[in-house]
Amino acid sequence: MSKRLNENITSRYFEAANGLGSKKARRKIIAYVESYDDVFFWRTILGNYEDDSRYFEVMLPTRMNRLERGKKAAIANIMDGVGHDMIACVDADYDYLIQGASPASRTLLTNRYIFHTYAYAIENLQCYAPSLHNVAVAVVLNDHSIFDFNEFMTRYSEIIYPLFVWNIWYYRSDHYSEFTITDFDNIIELGDVRIDNPEYSLDKLHKKVSRAVDNFKKKNTNARDSYLAVKDDLNRLGVDSSNTYLYIQGHHLFDHVVVPIMDKVCGRLYREREQEIGEQSVHNMQYQTEISSYKNSVGDITAMLKKNMGYAMSPQFKNIMNDVAEFLDAK
Repeated sequence: MSKRLNENITSRYFEAANGLGSKKARRKIIAYVESYDDVFFWRTILGNYEDDSRYFEVMLPTRMNRLERGKKAAIANIMDGVGHDMIACVDADYDYLIQGASPASRTLLTNRYIFHTYAYAIENLQCYAPSLHNVAVAVVLNDHSIFDFNEFMTRYSEIIYPLFVWNIWYYRSDHYSEFTITDFDNIIELGDVRIDNPEYSLDKLHKKVSRAVDNFKKKNTNARDSYLAVKDDLNRLGVDSSNTYLYIQGHHLFDHVVVPIMDKVCGRLYREREQEIGEQSVHNMQYQTEISSYKNSVGDITAMLKKNMGYAMSPQFKNIMNDVAEFLDAK
């Protein structure tokens, strides 16, 4: 048995701690998450279920006085201890979509005290397409719509969807190393997107993806039925050709697709507002005052995306909320 108390903390520990308080005291439920960025995301969910009888404390797991981050820390180190008073909240990654093809996936699917994002990661939900125009407005305070984020992300998803199904097909098999997430990310790399003509980049992407799909068809000549079965099952899980971007690797979507496009959109909107201030200013002093005030009001793209809560409109967010509600109703 470990000599360190914090190595043996389980849900029963917190249940006992709650029992030491007065009968009128609110019950504390510990929610362990993977990283610092996850704290705010899960707080926005769990906070909806706090009342006079309970509250949540969202934190990172600790072990031997060292902070450990990642799903292994959030699940593996406390997997045997989760329960009514101690839960784990993690990114779904591919574990949700491969439906029990790995031990981690089976744990995610069967342990009702482990909650997941349904989308690949919180980054995907922060990049929820219907909310991206609002993020741009929050950054540069200019509501002029110059880029259709919804249309772009839908088209992007439609292009990569057939290859994504192949990627999941491989991850549900015992030879997933033949087509890894990294391999998939390399193929769907967009490159420089021209916001005036996004179809140029999308057409190039379509050609790359089509070549890759053709290669996998030739390599797996007997996989037609199993491929279609995976496709149908993904549809059952909420994945279709219009929303695939929510299920690809979160960091790739955030860093290599959304942020570069957002940077160009916000840059143009900023210059547009700057020009408008110049045209409306009567003299240079007024211009300097107005432009200084505007610059001080402009936000940071990455920071705004990380605080974006537009994902509350998404079906994936509603699934998470339903899971938490069921967990609390079962207590």
